[in-house]
Amino acid sequence: MKVCTDACLFGAWVADKIKGNESIKNVLDIGTGTGLLSLMLAQKHDATITAVEMNSNAAKQATDNFNNTPWNVRLNVVQSNILDFESDKKYDCIISNPPFFEADLKSDNQSKNAAKHDTTLTLGELMLQIKRLLKEDGVGCVLIPFHRTSYLEDLIKDNGFFINDKMLVKQSVDHGYFRTMIIFSGKPAAIISEELYIHDDQRQYSEGFITLLKDYYLKL
Repeated sequence: MKVCTDACLFGAWVADKIKGNESIKNVLDIGTGTGLLSLMLAQKHDATITAVEMNSNAAKQATDNFNNTPWNVRLNVVQSNILDFESDKKYDCIISNPPFFEADLKSDNQSKNAAKHDTTLTLGELMLQIKRLLKEDGVGCVLIPFHRTSYLEDLIKDNGFFINDKMLVKQSVDHGYFRTMIIFSGKPAAIISEELYIHDDQRQYSEGFITLLKDYYLKL
């Protein structure tokens, strides 16, 4: 399975935000796919990470990826729909790059639909699962398309959470926003609002992008 630049950016951004936070000991990655987000967090943080993935092929690939890293003892894949996932503990941090295009045009490929569209998990259901599994003082982290930002912000508020950090992402200085990364918790705080563009006006990676991804990309 391929990984996307925006997912890499999201993983690096969250890892940077929670780096050094010793209160985060257990992380849940909902819909891990290949395990990318879990691996990026494990590289920067000592937390134990549970990665939930319903697709059997993706879960196997994530397991293989985890086993081939120095952090494998802290990484665990559970093949399950998050709606059926049961845990004897709640989590200090929950991260998710959920299916993107609810009610948008779907393909004929069912696996691709499940990966790119929330045919199996809507944003509303995702928020309910985060509320169910997150500790009272925990943080939730979600990546979404920019056009769904207001919708997610309403869901966050309706579930009793507060936005703490928000990053708006552009492909380049000449493009509009296309992704939003949000961190929220049960604790009200002044929102830290930032923006980042992936490429500068010379079509090179921007300084902000390089700062976040230099520890993950071999050629930055």
